[in-house]
Order: sequence, then structure tokens, then C-alpha cells
Amino acid sequence: MDKVQDFFKQIADAAWFQNTITVVILLAGVLVGFETYPGLVERFHGPLHIGDQIILWIFVVEILVKMLAEGKKPWRFFLDPWNIFDFIIVAACFLPFEGNAVTVLRLLRLLRVLKLVKALPKLQILVGALLKSIPSMVYVSVLLLMLFYVYAVAAVFLFGENDPLHFQDLQIAMLSLFRVVTLEDWTDVMYINMYGCDRYGYTPDSVVLCTKPMAQPLVGAMFFVSFVLTGTMVILNLFIGVIMSGMDEAQAEANELMRLEKSEHAPTFEGELDALQQQLDALQDRMGSLRRLAKRTK
Repeated sequence: MDKVQDFFKQIADAAWFQNTITVVILLAGVLVGFETYPGLVERFHGPLHIGDQIILWIFVVEILVKMLAEGKKPWRFFLDPWNIFDFIIVAACFLPFEGNAVTVLRLLRLLRVLKLVKALPKLQILVGALLKSIPSMVYVSVLLLMLFYVYAVAAVFLFGENDPLHFQDLQIAMLSLFRVVTLEDWTDVMYINMYGCDRYGYTPDSVVLCTKPMAQPLVGAMFFVSFVLTGTMVILNLFIGVIMSGMDEAQAEANELMRLEKSEHAPTFEGELDALQQQLDALQDRMGSLRRLAKRTK
């Protein structure tokens, strides 16, 4: 049993095996891309179906090899979250989909591309950094939501009558502020409230909403400039800082894991002594053989 386990473990850890799986993942993504073209699907339906089945069974073989590499404890395969992810994707492709559910099957096939995250260690570090950043990002998001709420309420009171298209009520105001914080034509929203809806911004279709135009040059400029500086330049950059911190932690863990793996395979002092003893024994046996041969020749 140990020989079987060692055989499959060597295959699972081999560079050619991992590179082959990476290439198959890329091919799976290409096949899913072909399915977005109805003409190609109709013309090459047979080859595409055969290719998809071949790729699916290659992934099945990958899972079997990794499970057999665990020897008498195949359930250890599921201790790795990435292995669970792979198993779910492959198992879902065997579910009976009919009619409109075929779209779901196509989406599940598309998830195969995400297997690249496992195949490429650098991508694993990036995903690990994002996962580690989630707790801190929640607090930054709460802070950003508070900023949105305060500015949205103020915007409804200040600009609701002049610019009902963007600040008619609280939910519309928060959506408009999201547009502003992403810097998507935010100056147009600012100019509407600086010059009045009757002089700037409203199209012939929306001019009917401009019933109470009111220009507020100073208030409009101060409101939107302060919101952009606070929301975009400060708080959104906190997200970048949090992700960079998570990246450092993920990189440190990856380096530590690599160090532990090297230490496991590194020769120990006792192992080196045993090897030297074996070499000495072999040398003594050789010297004894040479002495016996010398006596015979005399």
C-alpha cells in the first residue's frame, strides 16, 4: 500500500502533472468562451461536447490521483479547502441539467477557470490576502457607509428641490454619491447644483423635473469637493492599505510554509551520521574483499 501511495504522491507532486492540469484549465476556459457564440456551437457541437467530456474526466482523474496519494486516509484530501472547491465543481458537472438549467451548467463550467487560483501559487497569495483583509474591510465599509449617509441626508436637504434627478430622496442621493465617489462625471452633478438645474445639466427629457431651480455656487462646490476628498482620497485608499497589509501577512505565511517544507526534506544530523556509517560499512566490506583477493594472488 505504501508503494501505491508513494507512486500516486509522486505523480500529484510532479511538475508535469501540475502543468498539465493548468493547461487543461485554460482549455476549459476557452471552450466555455466558444459557447458564447451560437454559430460556433451549432457548427462544432460534436467536437466541443467531446472536448468538454475529456476535460471533465481529466479533472476526475486529478481528484482520484490526489485522493490515492493520501494512502489509507483518502478523506485527508478534503482537509484542503481548495480541494473541496475542485471537488464541488467537478461533482456539479455530473448533475442532470435539462432545459433552462443548461445555463447553470455552463456557469459551473466557467468556474473551472477559477482552478487557476490553485494552480498558480502567486494567485493563491492574492486570494489569501483578500480573505485576510475582509474583517478590516468590513470596518472600513461601515465608516464609508456612515459618510455616505451623512452626506446623503445633507444633499437631500440642500439640493433636493434644485436637483430631484440626483437627490430626490435618501436612496437616490446615496446612489448619486456613489457615482460621485467613483469620480464618474462627478463635476456634472456639482455644476447642476452650483448653477441651477435651469442653466446646466438637465436634458429636454428631464427638464420637467426642474421645477424649483436654485443656484448655490459656494455650497455646491464646498459640498462636493469635501465629499470627494474625504470619500475618494482618504477612505477608499484605506481599502488599499488594508489589502496591502493582508498581502504582507499572506506572503509571510507562504514563506513560512515554504521554509517548513524545506526543513522537512532537509537532511538531519542523525540522517547524515547514518549515511556516513553506511558508507563506512560499505568501504570496510570493499577493503576486506580487496585483502582476500590480495592473499589469493600471493
